Amino acid sequence: MVELLHFIEHIIFTFSLGFYLILNLQWYNYRLKRVILHHHNPYLHILFFLFPLFAYYALREYIFILLIPYITLLYLWQKKLDKKLVLTARVKRFFIALLFFTLFLDMLCLAKFECKVFSTILPLAFALIVSNFIEKFLFMMYKNEAKKRLDEIEPTIVAITASYGKTSIKNFLRQILSKKYKTYSTPRSVNTIGGILKDINETLPKDTQIYIVEAGARERGDIYEIASFLNHHYAIIGKIGPQHIEYFKTIENIIATKLELLASKRLKKAFVYYEIPIKNKENFIKFGQNIKNLKADLSGICFDLEVEGENHHIQAPILGGFNAVNVAAAVLAAKELGMEIDDIVEAVKELKPVEHRLQKIEAGGKIIIDDSFNGNLEGMIGSYELVKSYEGRKVLVTPGIVESTKEANEKLAKKIDEVFDLVLITGKINREVLNSNIKRAKKIVVDDKSKLQNILAEQTKSGDLILFSNDTPAYL
Repeated sequence: MVELLHFIEHIIFTFSLGFYLILNLQWYNYRLKRVILHHHNPYLHILFFLFPLFAYYALREYIFILLIPYITLLYLWQKKLDKKLVLTARVKRFFIALLFFTLFLDMLCLAKFECKVFSTILPLAFALIVSNFIEKFLFMMYKNEAKKRLDEIEPTIVAITASYGKTSIKNFLRQILSKKYKTYSTPRSVNTIGGILKDINETLPKDTQIYIVEAGARERGDIYEIASFLNHHYAIIGKIGPQHIEYFKTIENIIATKLELLASKRLKKAFVYYEIPIKNKENFIKFGQNIKNLKADLSGICFDLEVEGENHHIQAPILGGFNAVNVAAAVLAAKELGMEIDDIVEAVKELKPVEHRLQKIEAGGKIIIDDSFNGNLEGMIGSYELVKSYEGRKVLVTPGIVESTKEANEKLAKKIDEVFDLVLITGKINREVLNSNIKRAKKIVVDDKSKLQNILAEQTKSGDLILFSNDTPAYL
């Protein structure tokens, strides 16, 4: 009876560790190396994995002393998360494999084999190995299906990458091209090879004439894999900066990774931001340097754009002067794809903002600007310049810049202090650097993001402008 009780307790404990493990893997795109070496809060590993594991073997005969507090703590922690575990097919397959190996090894334990640490570590390790093997097999199947579907539809493919702004370029280009062609783009911020394959297999319409694909990366080779699969006809490479520098280590590695987008065998033309160091080629068109007389305010942007030697006045109801570069890239690409420049200029006048990127909302007498998907230094400072001239009180909600340098956050903090009256600092990752560099503005540290709405209701009033600048999951 005692052995059976230990058997049940062990299954529950192993599944609890498995829950924590797969949740972290899902957060970090199922890259174990990133979970171990690049986790934004590694102390969680000690609290929810290493300490319980060691305590389990220290209290082997009295496991119930550990099990109930551990499961309670794990439950309360995950309940507060805004990025909870999604029970995808991959997650379900992991738990099925974990159950099988846990039962198998526990049977060996009941048969008096020596188990100890291995009875918990091995099921987790085996479940990961088998799960990864199954996912690789399924990935190849999905890849073949997606390739076949692309060959059947035969769309003109435009691939886009950048350190920041790629989602905006994608959405602006789709809106412009939709005036003439059946155009489809990858949804939201889908930009990994797995997400792209899923999008092609499940969503890409059969009548698509132009397919616009966003390509992202966390390590060298990620974009090359996408480019080799798509063999796109056109490429757009926007601004490159130190975003995700912790993974790439140097800006040179980031540039080299973004330039992998040029690896397509069917590449006709590439539109490349003019500051990117790259050899000039006949089919490379530089953009960004052809923008003049830029004006930006809370009604939108306007500028003059030189296209093939002629100046065209561009107006767009899009917030943020930095978006001029993104609009310019979309204009040049649309012209290359067969649209008349006059039609493009008219289409730009009707552009709709990308959700959560300088999206203006008015509610309760307050102006709310949602820029929560903007996470780079240039874009965030650009949004602060945009609201600087607002006459009422200015309130900022931000975690700072995630996956960037301390120096970048120091620069950001100084700009915040220059513009805002009240700053709500969310997330733990940049709390210290923001706190120490914001001197003038009133600061409120938000420890629990679930209380943010109540804090804003108490601290703001009609006539205030509230800017949500970048966002992070609660675990950061």
